[in-house]
This record gives sequence, C-alpha cells and structure tokens, in this order.
Amino acid sequence: MRAIVYSETGPSSVLRLVERPEPTAGPGEVVVRVVRSGVNPTDWKHRAGTGLSTPGGEVGPGHDGAGVVEAVGPGVDHVGTGDRVWLLLAGTGPVHGTAAELTVQPANRVVPLPDGASFDLGAALGVPFITAHRSLTSGTVPRLAAGALAGQTVLVAGGAGAVGNAAIQLARWAGATVITTVSSAEKAALARAAGAHHVVNYREGDPAAEILAAAPAGVDLIAEVAPAANIALDLAVAGNHGTVAIYAENGGNEVMLPAQAAMGKNLRFAFAVLYTLDEALVQAAVEDLTAALADDALRVGEAAGLPLHHYNLANTADAHDAVERGTIGKVLLDLG
Repeated sequence: MRAIVYSETGPSSVLRLVERPEPTAGPGEVVVRVVRSGVNPTDWKHRAGTGLSTPGGEVGPGHDGAGVVEAVGPGVDHVGTGDRVWLLLAGTGPVHGTAAELTVQPANRVVPLPDGASFDLGAALGVPFITAHRSLTSGTVPRLAAGALAGQTVLVAGGAGAVGNAAIQLARWAGATVITTVSSAEKAALARAAGAHHVVNYREGDPAAEILAAAPAGVDLIAEVAPAANIALDLAVAGNHGTVAIYAENGGNEVMLPAQAAMGKNLRFAFAVLYTLDEALVQAAVEDLTAALADDALRVGEAAGLPLHHYNLANTADAHDAVERGTIGKVLLDLG
C-alpha cells in the first residue's frame, strides 16, 4: 500500500510517499481503506517538531479520515467488513495514521458513518468537531443534544476556522443563540453560512457593544481560539457565571488575566486539548456527533461555511503547507 511517512521533523519536504506492507487486524482492531484523510494544524505542527522531540522511528501522519472497513479483528462487533466509517485520533498510536491507503486502528477510533454523510464530512469530523464539542460542554451542559443549549448564548471566536465552524454548527443544533467574531467580510459570509445568528467583525466599530446588543445579559459560553488577544473582550461580554473555554493559543501563549474582573462575574475558565482528553469525554463527543449526524445537522462545503480543498496523496506536502499558511476551509487528501 502507499503511505506518507516521515522519520525526522522539519518542513513539509521531510514527508515521503512510500510503499509499505498492508496491515492486518489484531484483537480489538479494524483495518480501514481510507477514502479521505483530513489535514489539521496539528499535523504540520507535529511534523515540524513544534514542542515535540525528534521521532525515534517512522511516523505516518493523519488523525482524521473516512473510508470503508477492510477487515475486523476478534472482539470487534460495532462495525463489519464493507461498512462506511470515520476515524478519530488515528495518528496517536499506530505507525500509520490516515495519510495511507490502509490504516489499522483500535476499535474505539472507528465510528460508523451514516449513508447520508459523505466521506468528505466524515474526514472533517475528528479534531475540529470533538474539540468544539469539548468547548461547548465545558460550561453548564455536560452533553450535547438537540435543544440542550436552548436559552443560552454562545460566542465563537474565529467562526470561519474549522473548529469555529464546528462550534457554530453544534451550538446551533443544540439550540443556542450563536454569535461569532471574524476579521473580514469573506469570513463573515462563511460564518453566516455555518449558521451563526450574529456575526461581528472585530476589526470594525466596537465589538463588545455589538455582542452585548445581541446578548444584553452577556454570553453564557465563549469558545476561545486566541485568549491572549481576546481576554479583554471576553471579560467585557461574558455574563455572570459564564464560561470561557480555551482550546488554542493563537496570537500568544501567555494570558494576563485581571482576576478581580473575572471574579466579579464568577467566571469559569476551562482549557482543552484533544490528545490528552479523558477517553470517556472523547466517547461522549462521538456519541453526540453521531446523534447530530442522524439529525442531518452537520455539513461541510462552501454552503456550510467550510470550503473544501482536495489534494492527492502524492501532494500531501502541499496540503500541509496549505494548512500551515492558514487556508480557509478544510484540507482533505483524496485516496479513493
């Protein structure tokens, strides 16, 4: 089979297209023939060695993907040969992630994909949607369902990003009023397409005033991508007993927090990273995403505010570069 690998960290040129033996399914494992592989910022960051040591052996990138079950090992009963599935956290254990024609994964990393959901959608779910789910359940609601956030207002910082898009879609499905911030008219159009009720260009006018006009009592939860840059805005618009859920550190790693202002509103600050998330929380997200898929509440593509950019496997380096330079939308590898 063909697979993308690297043996040292560095620029995208360290990625190599190689031939490797086809994997087999051991106990509790599933072999999936990958049709689409999702590329996320974490893929190029891990490959570049950001915050990581040089790999001790060959690494196959790719956490997210979708495809068809090729084989199942003993003890696997939730999927069978020929089933359509999506993959999550596929690059955290085995040698090969989803940037390969075949990948073998633990059963809990393989999830049935409804017939009405495209492989493009399946490959876009993992990192962005599970991260968004964890952000949205860091407040008063431990699980998401249709109507679970009814009566609440959610502010999504950076609504045109992949996680921001996912947070808008999930919060809208859960019944929240969704406000999002963007930096351009192009991104505003994408955020509206994703389903945001109110879109605020933070580079124009008074963003805090615009947000509070839509949520006079303040917002209940903020899904925050850039806490260092946005902390003053977050404190200004958060409601009493609100939650600021931080899942990234865009724009700076250190946050100066005015403690008295935060205490005055009884705010809760929650932090999340997918790769050390408790397995019970990962599986809760999978279950809720499955319910949202059944409700046909999740979408990808231009009409959903998430333009798709397709690359073939041989051009994985170009796909990594596209994500690294901040291409708007979802970057996918086509394998079938």
